[in-house]
Amino acid sequence: MSERLGGGGGPRGGKPGGGKPGGGRPGGRGRPNRKPKGKPLDGWLIVDKPSGIGSTDVVNKVKRAFDAQKAGHGGTLDPLATGLLPVAFGAATKTVPYVMDGTKTYRFTLRFGEARDTDDADGQVTATSDARPTDEQINAALPAFRGDIMQVPPAYSAIKIGGERAYDLAREGQAVEIAPRPARVDRFELVERPDADTAIFDVQSGKGVYMRSLARDLAKACGTVGHIAALRRLRVGPFREEHAIPLDRLLPAGDTPGPSPDLLLPVATALADIPALAVTEAEAARLSQGQAINLVELMGRVPREADPEGGLVRAMAGGRLLGLCRLEAGWMQPERLVQLGFEDAAGGV
Repeated sequence: MSERLGGGGGPRGGKPGGGKPGGGRPGGRGRPNRKPKGKPLDGWLIVDKPSGIGSTDVVNKVKRAFDAQKAGHGGTLDPLATGLLPVAFGAATKTVPYVMDGTKTYRFTLRFGEARDTDDADGQVTATSDARPTDEQINAALPAFRGDIMQVPPAYSAIKIGGERAYDLAREGQAVEIAPRPARVDRFELVERPDADTAIFDVQSGKGVYMRSLARDLAKACGTVGHIAALRRLRVGPFREEHAIPLDRLLPAGDTPGPSPDLLLPVATALADIPALAVTEAEAARLSQGQAINLVELMGRVPREADPEGGLVRAMAGGRLLGLCRLEAGWMQPERLVQLGFEDAAGGV
């Protein structure tokens, strides 16, 4: 099923002079159509999140700073963590799932000798050890954490257990038992050893991999305990550090004007890793109505890198992004349509 922005009919009119009290409001029996507060901005803002603030708080701050109607983030960062927090405005929120599915890279510092209840420096000490692994021991343990692995998320995580968030149960002092989950780690390397107590690692992973769990479990595999002392996200899908803007530069002080919408990246930037397929205006109209297109009609236009058995393509009609379509069983099926005009796709208002 495809999803599109816009749509919806006009007000439903009741019988003249009839109906229940309030029936004369626009929209008949329903609530009146209220204009959303703020500006209808579309695009991505890549925030360099500082330590000590949650991801939702960052989104709320920049949404107010830009006076935007709608905003959300493309992947949570713990309060301790710094680095890339992609914030989606307007139509960009339609592409959040694809950003969250993208490759992520991190750099974290593992401190040996102390286990914490949160598996990072914000938590309380739960165990200690005098053991400090050598570089050789660390490198010998790392291969077990690469590739497709099973990972137990931290007790202080948003995983739901019986309808409750794990972190809520943990804060109440309840024992939290979370089943191991599959995770994909493409790279996990020791890059620096400042001293015997700390080691710095680079990680490249897929969706839903907890760096705190990697740090905790690696320390255990090395015969000690440990937690994350520092964590920085360097990449989320197509977004890199060069795209990031420090949060304090985005928040107006006093009577200074708010940040410019020109800072937003195009909505389509989030989909840059997905192959593009050009469609005609007639084909775009069919896709916008939810109709699939036979791949025979698209012969010669399907990108080589696109997987014809379940892969995604980015449908482009002229200079505008139409949305995402899935190739399957000889058809191109619309999956999530955005339908931005050329100026909107470029981040305009």
